[in-house]
Amino acid sequence: MMKWLKEKWFYVIILMVAIVVPFFVPNRYFFQIIIMSCLFAIGALSLNLILGYTGQASLAHGAFFGIGAYGVAILTQTLGWSFWIALPLASVIAAVIGLIVGIPALRTRGAYFAIATMCMGEIIVLVAGNWIELTGGYNGIVGIAPPSAIPIPFIGELSFQTQTAQYYLVLVFLLFTLFVMDRLVHSLKGLTFMAVRNNELLAEAVGINTFRTKLLSFVVSNFLVAMAGGIYASLIGSISPSVASLVKTFDFLLYVLLGGIATLAGPILGAFALPILQENLQFLQDYQMIFFGVMLVVVIIYVPKGLMGAIMSLRKKFNSKKVGA
Repeated sequence: MMKWLKEKWFYVIILMVAIVVPFFVPNRYFFQIIIMSCLFAIGALSLNLILGYTGQASLAHGAFFGIGAYGVAILTQTLGWSFWIALPLASVIAAVIGLIVGIPALRTRGAYFAIATMCMGEIIVLVAGNWIELTGGYNGIVGIAPPSAIPIPFIGELSFQTQTAQYYLVLVFLLFTLFVMDRLVHSLKGLTFMAVRNNELLAEAVGINTFRTKLLSFVVSNFLVAMAGGIYASLIGSISPSVASLVKTFDFLLYVLLGGIATLAGPILGAFALPILQENLQFLQDYQMIFFGVMLVVVIIYVPKGLMGAIMSLRKKFNSKKVGA
């Protein structure tokens, strides 16, 4: 136990800080930004699986986020199902759609796969905007109930009406996603993901079924981002087709690239840093995208591994100097 704490002390401190965050947040508005950042971190982590660890640029990530959001909204608001049944079912539906889309799309490579997934994303937005009977059209779905209370024997029930309860709910799902990602990328299957990313032809030559590997990564990624979308719909209370737009995909892409691709902490760092930065740059209004575009170019050229990569490089330099001293 002591050895584990010595190795993982930094992560233990981060977890402790995350647990006490609600006691130090200055106002409800900033607290809501933190909750949404935790939620978007789940989506960024899931994109990192297919992009960072498997090397496939999916531009339908926002669409699967939207599928999860609409799935939970329709199942809870229209059909009256419990959130705790609707959320896993909506995530499974997104995974199945990802499987159906991935079978033909993943037979292409590089830019062709990116274009195929981008087209699929646009189809989802068009369906959401025009299937009025199911999705409410461009007016969307409003009045979505928050997550159902969980009854606890002898104590009462755990409700999610307050911001603090919603924060801990999202934090639990973020930790679950982080645990799944950590177990996956450090397993034998995770090594096959990275083998496909590094050299697909060589991976095939040594006996790896690259198509199945990419398909598995794509399906798992879509399941996780749809889970984030379902929670988002329940917490926000209303959704529209914009929730599945290409803009949402590029938001996730920014979180991953700026935070640090192919790292577990990077997407989380990006998902927290960028929304907070956006809030502080409200005065720029229409020029925000220009600013972030320039920042992305600078990061790709000078810090290709993102903020987390820069932190790791500084840590290595510090350790090397310490050893040399």
